[in-house]
Amino acid sequence: MKHLLNTLYVTTQGTYLARQRETVVVRVERRTKLRVPIHTLESIICFGRVGCSPALLGLCGQRGVAVSFCSLYGRFLARVQGRVSGNVLLRRTQYRWADDEGRTADIARSVVSAKIANSRTVLLRGAREGADAEACAALTEAARHMAGLAEQLPAAQCVDTVRGVEGEAARTYFGVFGHLVTAQKDEFYLAGRNRRPPRDNMNALLSFLYTLLAGNVAAALETVGLDPQVGYLHRDRPGRQGLALDLMEEFRPVLADRLALSLVNRRQVSGEGFTVSESGAVMMDDKTRKTVLTAWQTRKRDEIRHPFLEEKVALGLVPYVQALLLARYVRGDLDAYPSFFWK
Repeated sequence: MKHLLNTLYVTTQGTYLARQRETVVVRVERRTKLRVPIHTLESIICFGRVGCSPALLGLCGQRGVAVSFCSLYGRFLARVQGRVSGNVLLRRTQYRWADDEGRTADIARSVVSAKIANSRTVLLRGAREGADAEACAALTEAARHMAGLAEQLPAAQCVDTVRGVEGEAARTYFGVFGHLVTAQKDEFYLAGRNRRPPRDNMNALLSFLYTLLAGNVAAALETVGLDPQVGYLHRDRPGRQGLALDLMEEFRPVLADRLALSLVNRRQVSGEGFTVSESGAVMMDDKTRKTVLTAWQTRKRDEIRHPFLEEKVALGLVPYVQALLLARYVRGDLDAYPSFFWK
């Protein structure tokens, strides 16, 4: 099993990363603040105005450590990585399947089925964990409606129908998501999903976590030899990692949504940590971003029992496990893709 390594998140503006033999050196205003051995890292993610030396990028490419660059909002901008791994025959099969309506619909149904089930689990847990009577009723009714939508999936023979079911389920889920917020309701209300840019604190927090998750999933797909760009549920679009977006749908409720709610309800983040720009975009300050990143790393180390492997796995490795299972399905080792159902 792959080991869960560390991710180095760099948020301080003006930071410069350099190489010193087999070590990543972090400098701020020409002063060394941190040294990290390269063999302990899985990836490096830079937010805002952060620079890297060519020597360090070369070392990361050799050692398989992806270096990603994001805006201060957390929006993905670019990534530097080494040689592409994996069997070219696996990728050719992946591409052929993307042009096969039946294969595409099969994978899309599996992904959306898991997304709906995991989203329902979030709602039902929220209904049990102290919501008031009105909120409990709304959450339960939304979960019931989503169960009905999930029952429509087996009959969906084309991807457009699956996308329609997924869209309705997402609107239902986010329509009651605000009821899951039990503290700081005025600062973290959510009446619906908005992004690019996010226009309220909760959407800003969710978008930031989704960016982190998408990067993890894309790296997992590349590790097993699949192309993150060519997806099945999400249409091809230049610059969009379609397969990474497909696979992360299963994990949004588990890894991102529950963490966002925990941070807010436990008052680990507050409304004071978010600011509104002149354009109306909401972004986190540096202190809040560091709090979220620390919580994200901690969450990834929580262990669960994987429903298909039937063994304990760190949550941070679940995207890798699912990418591996998808690769096995594409190679013909499995009869179907066993999507991730959270319990």
